[in-house]
Amino acid sequence: MSRMSASAHRAIPSPEPVRLAAHAVSRRRGEIGIRLALGGQPSGIVTLTLTRIGALVTAGTLIGVVVAAWLSRYIAPLLYGVEPRDPVTLAVAAATLVAVATLAAWIPASRAARVDPAEVLRKA
Repeated sequence: MSRMSASAHRAIPSPEPVRLAAHAVSRRRGEIGIRLALGGQPSGIVTLTLTRIGALVTAGTLIGVVVAAWLSRYIAPLLYGVEPRDPVTLAVAAATLVAVATLAAWIPASRAARVDPAEVLRKA
């Protein structure tokens, strides 16, 4: 059981969502600068960033729930007092992951909205 716990801790590193979101935003820094220079609103930049990252999070969560339900038969002998395909547990886990990913995406998105367009265009 301790090997399984250690594997789970290695499989779900907590700083990764923030790094991935920050990387996605940094790759689009030029586009964000141009949008702001042409009169785009900072709130629109935040919405754009959260929408694009949200689509990836939704797809990943759906795939994860399906795989978890499919693999639950292998972990069933290790569980005591809990059903392997408990819908409440799957829903809470999925909601937690979506909440963490949304917070992780919000931080770089709000930074992207404060980018100085002149500085970005000078560096491009």
